[in-house]
This record gives sequence, C-alpha cells and structure tokens, in this order.
Amino acid sequence: MDAIKYVENDLSPIKDLPSFKSGDTITVYYKIKEGNKERTQHFQGIVLQRRNPGANETFTIRKMSGSIGVERVFPLASPFLERIEVNKHGAVRRARIFYLRERTGKSARIKERKIIKK
Repeated sequence: MDAIKYVENDLSPIKDLPSFKSGDTITVYYKIKEGNKERTQHFQGIVLQRRNPGANETFTIRKMSGSIGVERVFPLASPFLERIEVNKHGAVRRARIFYLRERTGKSARIKERKIIKK
C-alpha cells in the first residue's frame, strides 16, 4: 500500500494553499465551465471537516443561503481550484463540527481564534 500512496502523492499537483482547519471561515475561488466560456465563482463558508490525507484530501464547507444551509465538498488537488482565502480562524475543539447543521442564529456562531503574527 505504501507504493500506491507514494505514486498518488508524486502525481498529485502541489499547490501553495494556506493552512486551515475545521471552524475556519474561508472563501474558495473555483473555475466553472459553461459551454465554451470559463468564469470564476466563489463560495464562502465555515469548514466542517477535512478528510483523507494525501492526494485524495477533501474538505467540506457550509454556508447559509437565506435560511437554507448549503454544503459543498471540494477536493484539495482539483485543477478547478483557483485559490483559497482564510477570512477568520475559528476556535473549535473538534475535527468535524457537524453539530452546526442543527443550529441556527446565535448558537451557530463560532468564536474567533486570535493569531498573533511575529
């Protein structure tokens, strides 16, 4: 199995993406093809989870569109990902924060983690 993981990591495109984890609010800019046109669309929300280390890594983002929750799963090694911006770092204790799905309003807020840069 180590040989398969070695080949996967060797062939996957390495991107310079910022470090983020669950609870962070990020904006993902990705390319969309419509016919022969190509445009960039952004998706801003809270990271619920990151899973599958290595070339198959994905992350799930949740945002509220009106009163409806929208979740989207992005592969980290996708050629359609243009860039990722970290808007806020969240202070959560879990790696997967699925409890946000049942919460609305003030109880769905996540405290901000302050980061001091030297």
